Order: sequence, then structure tokens, then C-alpha cells
Amino acid sequence: MKPVYHRVVIKISGEALAGEKKTGFDFDLISTVCGTVKKAAESGVQIGIVIGGGNFWRGVKDGAGKVERVSADRMGMLATCMNCLAVCDVLRQLGAKARVMTAVDIMGVGERYDTRRAIEYMEAGEIVLFAGGSGAPFFSTDTAAALRAAEIHADAILLAKNIDGVYSADPRKDPDAVKFDRISYDEVLARRLAVMDSTATSLAMDNDIPVVVFALAEPENILRVLGGEAIGTTVG
Repeated sequence: MKPVYHRVVIKISGEALAGEKKTGFDFDLISTVCGTVKKAAESGVQIGIVIGGGNFWRGVKDGAGKVERVSADRMGMLATCMNCLAVCDVLRQLGAKARVMTAVDIMGVGERYDTRRAIEYMEAGEIVLFAGGSGAPFFSTDTAAALRAAEIHADAILLAKNIDGVYSADPRKDPDAVKFDRISYDEVLARRLAVMDSTATSLAMDNDIPVVVFALAEPENILRVLGGEAIGTTVG
């Protein structure tokens, strides 16, 4: 594979890591994903990873009416740390160089995120997992992915989800939903399409970072996207 991107942020949904189990970890899937990411890194692509926490806790969605918003979001940050630790460990078992950097200080989990150091690690061939979201409540891990991508000057955000692209409506509810091959940031915002939240979409738009949305069910899609194959949906 000859990559068309030099440096990317891969955003993986927590729910996707759970596979058909819906919660927790599907380690067979995680191993396959990590093997694919390792191949991508070996091809010369510099990789940062942001993982959601939805396989354990989805912030305000799980805490609504029960836990105050700030506390709920911080619980979500901790869920992302668990996911990053698991994925980092599997990457290392496969022989890849990987490390966790956290947006919040959690001794033993990872070193505190620093933009310059993160870039240095990636330039040295390490896969960097960005844990803890943005480090602030009221911001999703989608926004964290867009923020980190802007900070490290990534060429693209690869949005690996449990759906194979961007649709005009939820294809699980609307049989007439149409999949887009390409769509602009403005149209995503105007239509209120559930690609990323509006803050993340605006941040990607303001920094001119294309977002490629594809299904993680086939982990090899990561290599296909990096090789320039037109799969899923490109937002930009």
C-alpha cells in the first residue's frame, strides 16, 4: 500500500470495539483492528488514535437525570482511558510501538498530553493514543479527535464507526435513507446529520481537515482509506 496521507487521527467509537457484545471488549475484533493499524504504521503513516467510551459509559446520555452533566462527562473520560489502555496493550503485544497520552493527569495510565511530544513520538514511528477526550466536560470525543487532528497538523480524520458512511437519515430506521459518497461540512451542519457533533464538524471545517467515515466491522477498511480507495463517505 502506498499511503495518500502522511499523518492521521483515527477516531474509533467505543461501541465498535465491543462488537456484537454491545458492551465491554471484543478482543478478537480489537486484535484484528490493531493488526491493521500496525500495518498502516509500518507503511510510514503517522497515527494518532482517539477512542470513544460508549462501550462502558456515554457521558450525559447514560447519566441524564441521574448524574450531573460534568460528573457524567468525566466518567466518560475515564471510559476512554480504559479503552486506550486495552488497545495500546494489544498493539504492543503485536510488536507495535504505542503509548497513551492523557488529557487529564492519571498516574500510571499515561503521560500528560503535550502537542510537541506527541508529534515527536509519531515522527519516531510510535502510535499515540489520546485518552481522556479533550480533558473538559461538555465536549465529545469527536471534538477531541478534531482538536488533536488540528493540533498535530493531521491530513485527515478517519472516523471508524459501526455504520459504513454518512446517510440522509438513520438507515436502521429509514429504508429510504441515501448514502453519500462525498458531502460538504456545510451540508452536514445544515442537515444536522449525525456524523460528528456540530462542534467537531465546525472545528474540522475551520481547519480544513477532511473526515472519512467508514465501517470498522471490516478493519482492512483502514488500509483502504489510507491507500486512497473511495469507500465510506468523505466530508470536506
